[in-house]
Amino acid sequence: MTAEDTELAPLACIRGTEEGETNRLIAAAAAHLLARGVAVIGGVQANTPRADRCKCDMDLKVLPDGPVIRISQDLGNEARGCRLDYAALEQAVALSEAELGAGTRMLIVNKFGKREAEGGGFRPLIASALDRGLPVLVGLGDKNAEAFTAFAGDFAETIAPTEAALIAWCDRVLA
Repeated sequence: MTAEDTELAPLACIRGTEEGETNRLIAAAAAHLLARGVAVIGGVQANTPRADRCKCDMDLKVLPDGPVIRISQDLGNEARGCRLDYAALEQAVALSEAELGAGTRMLIVNKFGKREAEGGGFRPLIASALDRGLPVLVGLGDKNAEAFTAFAGDFAETIAPTEAALIAWCDRVLA
């Protein structure tokens, strides 16, 4: 089943095949929509390598106008645990929820990640946006694909990992 087969708002995921590709594609879609004046909420992530660390810094720009929130914790070079700063992510979610209003046209979530797989993060906002009839675009990695499928069922469509396919999907669902 696709979103076109139902009365529900469209939900799509995109999965890049190279490291950082999903972030770049999601950011390109957001930039395209914002340049057209489309009211978009959610977040886009940028990872910044650090010369003194083996792991990058993860920053999430809250759409449409910021702020940029560091969602990773610096646990040291030898740390092996989860670096996600749950409080920072929840701050980004709260700011996005505050933007959800009558003029909002789409929700973009950079990644259905660990926190969303656990039931938190952007997951409640995804459900709320769909309930309001807003299309939702989600980035997806391999680690949480099973949890996303459990959440979305057969409802979500998968977009080919190209900028052209992503822009075409956004333009189609907003037409």
